[in-house]
Parts: sequence; C-alpha cells; structure tokens
Amino acid sequence: MQTHFKFIKYTRIWFTISIIAILIGVGAMVYNKVDHGTTLRWGMDFTGGSLMEFNFETKPDPRSVMAAIDEVFPGSVEQITVTDQGTYIVQAKDMAEEQLVAIQSSLHEKAGGYELMRFQTIGPKVGATLKTKAFTALVIALIAIVFYLAYVFRNVPKRVSPWKFGVCAVISLAHDVIITIGLFAVLGYEMNALFITALLTLIGFSNHDTIVVYDRIRENLKHQSRDQSFSEIADISLNQTLTRSINTSLSTLFPLVALYFFGAESLRHFVFALIFGITIGTYSSIFVASPLLTLWQERGRRKAQG
Repeated sequence: MQTHFKFIKYTRIWFTISIIAILIGVGAMVYNKVDHGTTLRWGMDFTGGSLMEFNFETKPDPRSVMAAIDEVFPGSVEQITVTDQGTYIVQAKDMAEEQLVAIQSSLHEKAGGYELMRFQTIGPKVGATLKTKAFTALVIALIAIVFYLAYVFRNVPKRVSPWKFGVCAVISLAHDVIITIGLFAVLGYEMNALFITALLTLIGFSNHDTIVVYDRIRENLKHQSRDQSFSEIADISLNQTLTRSINTSLSTLFPLVALYFFGAESLRHFVFALIFGITIGTYSSIFVASPLLTLWQERGRRKAQG
C-alpha cells in the first residue's frame, strides 16, 4: 500500500487553520457582547416576541409600516422583511391582543388596505425554555455519539482504545459546531430554531463522514505490518476515502446551493448554515478527526515505550 498525500505530516497546519477560524468566531462573539450586549443575535424563537405578516393592497415603504406601528407601540419593531411574494413580515416585541388591534387600526389608516396573513407570539419564558432545550439536544447528541462510536469500534485491533474514536469524533463535531456558530456571529445572522436544526443535521453528516474514515482505519489496522506506524495507516485510510468524501459532499451541496439562490427567503440562512456546515464537516473529517486520533495514539505509544 502506498499513500498519495501525507495528511498527518501537516497536522500542525490543519490545526492552526482550525484554531484561527475558532478564534475569529469567538472574537466576533466578544465584540457583539461589548457592542450589542449579546454574543449572538438570538431569534424570536429564543428571546420571545411577536411575528406578523401583512399583505398590503399597495406596497408601502417599510419605514412607513414601522412608523405606523411605533405610533401605537413605540420601539416595538425589531425587523421588517419584504418577502419574494410581496408580503411584509414584522418581528416585534411580545404584544397583547389589544396592542395588535391598535396596530391593525393604525396600519389601515396610514398604509391602506391589507390582509393579516399570520400572527404568532412567543413569551420570553417559552423562548428561554426553547434555548435551554436546544442546547441540551446538542449536548445529548454529542455524548450519545461518544458511546455509540466506542461500541462500534469495540473490536478495533492493535490495542487502540475504542473510546479514542468516540472522543476524537466528538471533538471534531464540536469544532464544526463552534466554527459555524462563529460564522453566524461574524455575519450577524439570526440564531433561531431552524439554525439549531441545521447544526444537528451537520453533526449527523460530519459524523457519518468521520465514521467512514475511522472504519477504513480499523480495517487497515488488521493488516498493519510491524514497521508501519499508526500515522501511516491513517494516511493510507484517508487517501482511500478522500474521493468518496468529496463526491458525497458535492452531491449534497449542489441541491443546497440551488435552494439557497432560488428557494424561499425565509429559508436562506438555514440553507446557508447547511452549506457551510457540510463544507466544514467534510474538512474536519479529513483534516481534524483523523489527525487528532493519530496524535493521541502516537503520544500514547511513545509514553508506553518510556
């Protein structure tokens, strides 16, 4: 067996790239905290608030819509988005039914006739509960993956602890999640329930890709010669699975890119998170998960040899 590219040889470069990406995201969160009072731009799903969608007979300027709402509920509007269908989505602070009636009357007077397409409201306590549950879901998913991989690789040969596979995979997944969250902090994109769905999806995709590489490492360890190191086995395995990893990612990214440019505006940030998450997940399964496992295994071997 001969390798075509020495992935493990450049472990420091891969890790440096990852550390820089993580630090950029963390720096953006710190800046947001100092400048805006919050590390991330939490959506209505987590902070609470009200969402209204109007379909006006004439298309008013969004500023006039905001002014009409501010007249009866000052400072309530957080964002107004005009959709591809010409409707106006208004995100505002949590409001009572009486305030909604007053807003409707003001809009009818100043912006003309309209149809209220939808109205939904989430209390701040419900939003805080959703945020806690979302974080809990991520943690449980990562812990479950550790135990699952430890079980799957329980029969790995050459005295490699199966727990190393699980722990390294989860560190790689945490790397993907942190960098994706950091990118949203840099861009100022909203963190909502759809974003959490995207994170859980990319965890599944990245983990699947990592398992394929790890499984190849396990199979190659069965045929490891005495003069072969673990890093050589890892390089052989990465070269054998590289084409498969790239092809799988590209075949997934093509429809997502099409959906990003031609899909609904409301799904754009969700699709963007998937596109970036799948890309960084492919990167981590090749340049983070396997080099990390190799680094841990080689250091353990050197310690055992004294």
